[in-house]
Amino acid sequence: MGADREGGARRRPGRAVAYAACGAVLLAGCASMPDSGDLRNVESTPRQDTQVRVFAMPPQDGAGATEIVQGFLEALTSDDPNYDTARKYLTADAAHAWQPERSATVLANGPSIMTARTTGGREEPEKDPDSVTYVLSGSRVATLDAQQAYTPAAGPYDKKVHLSRDAKTKQWRIDALPQGVVMAKSDFQRNYMSVDKYYFASNTTVGATAQPVAVADPVFIRSRVDPMTQMVRSLLKGPTRWLGQVVRTSFPSDSALQADVSGLAPDDQNKLTVPVNDKAARVGQAKCAEMATQLLFTLRNLTPTLDSIALRGPGDRPLCDLTEQRAEDLAWRGSAKRPEYLYFLDSRHRLVRMATGSTGTSGTAVPGALGEGGKALRSVAVSRDEHTAAGVGADGRTLYVTSLAAGGSLGDPVVTSQGPDPDDRLTKPSWDARGDLWVADRDPAHSGLYVLAQGGGRPVKVAVPELDGRIRDVRVAADGVRIALVVEKDGKQSLLIGRIERADRSTSGPAVSVLGLRSATPDLEEVTAMSWAGDSRLVVVGSEQGGVQQMRYVQVDGSTLDGPAPAALPGAKSIAASEDERVPLVAYSSEDGIVRLPSGAQWQKVDKAGTGPVYPG
Repeated sequence: MGADREGGARRRPGRAVAYAACGAVLLAGCASMPDSGDLRNVESTPRQDTQVRVFAMPPQDGAGATEIVQGFLEALTSDDPNYDTARKYLTADAAHAWQPERSATVLANGPSIMTARTTGGREEPEKDPDSVTYVLSGSRVATLDAQQAYTPAAGPYDKKVHLSRDAKTKQWRIDALPQGVVMAKSDFQRNYMSVDKYYFASNTTVGATAQPVAVADPVFIRSRVDPMTQMVRSLLKGPTRWLGQVVRTSFPSDSALQADVSGLAPDDQNKLTVPVNDKAARVGQAKCAEMATQLLFTLRNLTPTLDSIALRGPGDRPLCDLTEQRAEDLAWRGSAKRPEYLYFLDSRHRLVRMATGSTGTSGTAVPGALGEGGKALRSVAVSRDEHTAAGVGADGRTLYVTSLAAGGSLGDPVVTSQGPDPDDRLTKPSWDARGDLWVADRDPAHSGLYVLAQGGGRPVKVAVPELDGRIRDVRVAADGVRIALVVEKDGKQSLLIGRIERADRSTSGPAVSVLGLRSATPDLEEVTAMSWAGDSRLVVVGSEQGGVQQMRYVQVDGSTLDGPAPAALPGAKSIAASEDERVPLVAYSSEDGIVRLPSGAQWQKVDKAGTGPVYPG
């Protein structure tokens, strides 16, 4: 519950006091809102340096009812770990019943405060001078649930807050309020940050050693309130509800940190010791190593220099130690697998490649039928291990799968579309880590999403019961449990993220389904191109209603990432990115052909005649 912190916000002098020695800022809970019920926005502190912590001031003696409400709202945007100062604005009973961690509602601007009114629009006369009700209102942007999962939201927010004045002390306090917290979008961006926690795919392994596949589960935590301890607690509690259907955790039920643990931080050797309770300590070495892997993958998002994890049970009993290298050997993670080559189509529509780190401007034909043969292609996808490729013919009608080895034959098409024209036929294919190949048929009469196990065999139609529109583009995540779909309806395109569920062979119904569709770009009405660009991040080319084409990064949960967007690229038609975020973006522009975007640089031309760039996946 806070206010918009944009640069032009009006400020009251003397509102905040900074203490350089302790790096703290105190927020005064003062306000000048009249009791007449006029609409006001709650003011709040301007954006602070990331090292500065902000603390709220308790209620002033004799503060009016409106000052109490405003002071309480501002206290919720502070860095007080347990909201102790915010509770001082409440009566004892209300402070006990209030659960700020239950939810967070994000508003476009700070919550407006007005006295409650009747249905007719006139102010309701106060019958009790020691009782008053206010309405907090605004336009919703998003919500966080009790699991810290982010969901875009829209529509009005209207909640009542009731205050009473104590007969003895004559102090106003809030005695009834909604659960959770409410704040402006700018306050949310200052107070919270998105962090991926990691679990393992339930039905996916990779390679001859059957490595478990790590799956990112983004949550938002308070960025200045012991973030490392927060993330460990969140990880141990289990995955978010949306992802929980398709992942598993190695932590036993009721696993937790030991009592009173806080302030977790690596030592001077970049090693973090995590003390867990007896429930988590009752595991063997193999399971303990998986637990430590989940911790290491998760916490390196907060501290990239973290090198190892040590799990300790009650009595400081050693459970297991795990290094970064051991974790990467134990589990497969998309962002840790740097692609060897960038692939694209040359002027003759053959598949060519160039080394990922190359600064060259032309590719060499790949070995096998797609590079050495005469088959013209419309789009391609290369398997994650870079041993196999799938290509859609130039007319969009047929899909071929072949080895990237010299002398490999093209063979018969594995999928065929009967769509009336190329744009109504097969999409660009996409591979996951387990070697399954995904493609959609855009034929208006027979549209559908298909998967080919290990890139071969009979195509299996995937059930997408929540689909409302026609699939125009497909990108499956490396983990094989999440999929990005561009869906078109009434001339508008949406980027949706779905959860891939595979049925047990003993059950009836669809063998493979995509469920839980949710929007990753709720404000875009046209999506031209997209690609996975991290474990839970995509890069998207699109435009808002009435807007110009733009390129941006988005999270799978629909949240907006901090940091700059990629440089603008006129005429962008397709985009290629890797889960390994160190690899440069590559795109196809109708004006410049194949171009790449090295870190910290502008777009550079690669091949004027090239089209359809892709990284493995």
